[in-house]
Amino acid sequence: MSGAAESAAGALSRLRAWFKGGVKYGALPARIRVAIARQQDGSERLIGWIQLAILTSFAALYIAAPKTAPSGAAFEPVPAFLGAYLAFTCLRLWMAYKTSLPFWFLVISILVDMALLLGLIWSFHLQYAQPPSFYLKAPTLLYIFIFIALRALRFEPGYVLLAGLVGAAGWLALVFIAVSAEGGESAITRNYVEYLTSNSVLLGGEVDKIISIMVVTAVLSLAIARARHLLIQSIVEGSTAENLSHFVPVGIADRIAAAEGPLINAQTETREATILFADMVSFTSVSERMSPGELIATVNEYFELVDAPIARRGGVICYFQGDAILASFNLPSTDPDHAGSAVAAALEIQQRLEKHEFAAGVKLKARIGINTGSVVGGFVGTPDRLSYTVYGDDVNIAARLEQLNKTRGTAILVAERTMKLCEQRFQFESKGSEVLRGRSGAINVFSPEPAENADG
Repeated sequence: MSGAAESAAGALSRLRAWFKGGVKYGALPARIRVAIARQQDGSERLIGWIQLAILTSFAALYIAAPKTAPSGAAFEPVPAFLGAYLAFTCLRLWMAYKTSLPFWFLVISILVDMALLLGLIWSFHLQYAQPPSFYLKAPTLLYIFIFIALRALRFEPGYVLLAGLVGAAGWLALVFIAVSAEGGESAITRNYVEYLTSNSVLLGGEVDKIISIMVVTAVLSLAIARARHLLIQSIVEGSTAENLSHFVPVGIADRIAAAEGPLINAQTETREATILFADMVSFTSVSERMSPGELIATVNEYFELVDAPIARRGGVICYFQGDAILASFNLPSTDPDHAGSAVAAALEIQQRLEKHEFAAGVKLKARIGINTGSVVGGFVGTPDRLSYTVYGDDVNIAARLEQLNKTRGTAILVAERTMKLCEQRFQFESKGSEVLRGRSGAINVFSPEPAENADG
């Protein structure tokens, strides 16, 4: 294939893609294209019902209008065109309910709709025994604009453009027929009053009608194309945010979707937050008894069980590392009672683990450390690969408290600041003081006692 032919084929492909909904439409996920197609099918049914209503109004006006055709005429064209239009509209409506209308049928539908409408207008001069120029003054011309606007219900600019082009070309053909049938130049006038009071044709007036049809078509097509582009863009961004929520917390996914500029330059946040660090007990011995597939399924089931109490109380899991979880409360999502939320989540996690039995009858336990203090949160990494996390000495303390459970024989340990923030809500047992690894001073540690309101 030559370069010119390939270029023409590419242009035709892009034109067809735009005609049917936009070049980016094919890049949408299949589920979204199916949802849009379902909406388009509904639009076609709506178009059918509106056309049926238009037909009904045509018929009512025709029946109510006084008849000026010669008495005893063997053939009246208006009822014939209305009947043909009724048959086609009913067929089209029936097909719209039976199946998705294919591209070729939609194109033919537009051609037939306009042909029947223009044929109806053309027949007026026969119906009323007038020269052909008589139909050029029929107000039924306005229905061409309605037929063009109807195609906008599909939210696809190509069909609007096709309807407008066919309507303009059809009206131009009617003008040509009228002028030719009445002697060409002799049927044309440049006098506006004569045009209104006789069967003469004012070419300027007819050109104005064609220009109006094309301008309305262009404006509608452009508006729909722009609106559809924004619709697809918003769908893609919404889908991206939804997919991101499976990898990062919802609040962070929303922040990514709304961010302006590189995320690595996004402003960090520093405020008091409560950090919960949870680690599975005896993970190595558990993994040795399972196949890789069973191990992954068990770990995922464990994470799901642990995540539910945290998420329900507004906590955000910043990362999973092996069998460990780091969650923060009050960062990035705000929570005035962040310490109480973290302790309640920890107590519920322990309750759920006690009752739950994993695959092959395995029972799992977790150690949890909780600390409250000043924490900074933000995106870290390289411009090409980022993750959201929290940093600070108080984050390290939570991790050390989780490890301290081993020597203290406890399941949950919290620092003094956390205890003081929620001591009115929970009972705590003092576990003395401890100099944590990497620190010079001792801190007081406490263990919350199981409470009936841990699920609250």
